[in-house]
Amino acid sequence: MKSYAGLMGNHKKQKIKSFCGNSIKGKSWIIALYCIVRCILYPGTKIVLSSGTKGQAANIISQKIVDFYDQSPAVRYEIGYKKDHIKTTVNDARVEFKNGSRIFAATSGESARGLRCNILICDEFRLIKKETLDKILKPMLNVYRQPPYLSKPEYSHLKREENKQIYISSAWYKSHWIWDEFQNYFKKMTNSDDRYFVSILPYQLSIKSGLLSESAVEAERTSDTFDQTSFDMEYEAMFVGENDKAYFRLDPLNRIRTVSKTFRPPTNQEYVENRLRSKPKTLSNFKRVDKVNEIRIVALDIALMGGNKLVKNDTSAFTLMRLLREGDEYKRQVVYLESIQSSISSENLAIRLKQLYYDFEADYVVMDANGNGLGVFDACTTVLTDKDRDKEYPAWACINDDETNDRTKTKGIKCVYTVKANAAFNHEIAVSLKNVIETGKLQLPMNDIEKREELQEDKAYRKLPAEEQIRVLYPYAQATALVNELVNLEYTVRSGYIKIYEVGTTTKDRYSSIAYCNYYANELEKDLKEENQDNFEYFMI
Repeated sequence: MKSYAGLMGNHKKQKIKSFCGNSIKGKSWIIALYCIVRCILYPGTKIVLSSGTKGQAANIISQKIVDFYDQSPAVRYEIGYKKDHIKTTVNDARVEFKNGSRIFAATSGESARGLRCNILICDEFRLIKKETLDKILKPMLNVYRQPPYLSKPEYSHLKREENKQIYISSAWYKSHWIWDEFQNYFKKMTNSDDRYFVSILPYQLSIKSGLLSESAVEAERTSDTFDQTSFDMEYEAMFVGENDKAYFRLDPLNRIRTVSKTFRPPTNQEYVENRLRSKPKTLSNFKRVDKVNEIRIVALDIALMGGNKLVKNDTSAFTLMRLLREGDEYKRQVVYLESIQSSISSENLAIRLKQLYYDFEADYVVMDANGNGLGVFDACTTVLTDKDRDKEYPAWACINDDETNDRTKTKGIKCVYTVKANAAFNHEIAVSLKNVIETGKLQLPMNDIEKREELQEDKAYRKLPAEEQIRVLYPYAQATALVNELVNLEYTVRSGYIKIYEVGTTTKDRYSSIAYCNYYANELEKDLKEENQDNFEYFMI
């Protein structure tokens, strides 16, 4: 159990809404138990379980309600012993009680039209579009339970039982519609409207209830992948908005999170095993098809010391980007991000850079050549031996700075674009990155929580070991960390230049990496425009 952040209404009245943490231990059990008790005590009750994906809603029936059925003779008696009383497939998940009550699982989409219910339960409803909720899900409540006793004269004074709505979700971004709903219900509840009830229950309740240990929370806080914003939402039940001084805004960033397929670099084990095959196969899940209209870049922001367990504002960050030509412009698609929190030598960081470059079949590398970056660049200009893969990588050279090449006195493959930051350069990369975000020219991997829910319907994914599932979701989680990082960065204007800076323990390594990558994409785009202009002038002669 992580956190509850909720809206809940009075059971005697009409509206019930609740928010529950995404990974809350016991949440699904509570929903299942509520549905069973309600259906038993109120004959003829119709309940619809909905979520962002039908699979998630179906899991409450196929796992939790089935467990209650198996363990409780009383529940089995109320439902019945026929096999068709409980259906547990993704496309048909439902429970039918002998007294006429029913529980259905429905996806939050067009296929749910036509269902009717007395109680609507939306699990992880932040994944549901507001339009879908208003036009498809809420209309399900346009029927009412009619207990037979209400037709008798002696009960004519009793009012019709109102239908109910329950909404469950972990906290989310303030830019999302559920924040407005949350505020609306809270305001009504505090104005003594007992049809509405709001509940926010953070992880401390789970600890007190014995459902979560303090050591588990501490392990999360000190993990290498710790992200404060995600922790605030998932554990603290806090809705998060961008800083008032933030240069990058949340809404445009969320709009560009549309990449549903990401690059998956092979592990060292996969690489070695494949090389030993009689006929090695292509390991990349992003094999290049169009080498003319696609350019691939790997960008690296360098930090060798790493962060410690409590302060993680010094990490190395990789960005892998595809440039897809559209006329005389390049659409930028980020398909993989990686961070290295631990301390690492210049040589080992250079080796990891070369691994990603060749795994991704990239064309260019963009990296900082100041400070620690200079040592990593020097390592890249030498022949490096990758002991883990038993592979030798050729030397590289700079494509935009002959003085740097003269200093290293090597003649490697010219593929590295070096950046040496100053106030003017930092201003330009900030402005240009914001521009491609707001115009939609840049695309980022979709939200990792949404991707996880989508993958739950994939049988192949569900069969993967836990570590492989984490690996599949890794770039999506990194993209979420990037967004959280961007909206927490602040800016100031000095001498006409915008300066981006981190506050407290926040980082800007992912920002620097993607900003470098986008900067070089702009340079390549300028060349493309000049090439097209030259061709136009040639044909005009």
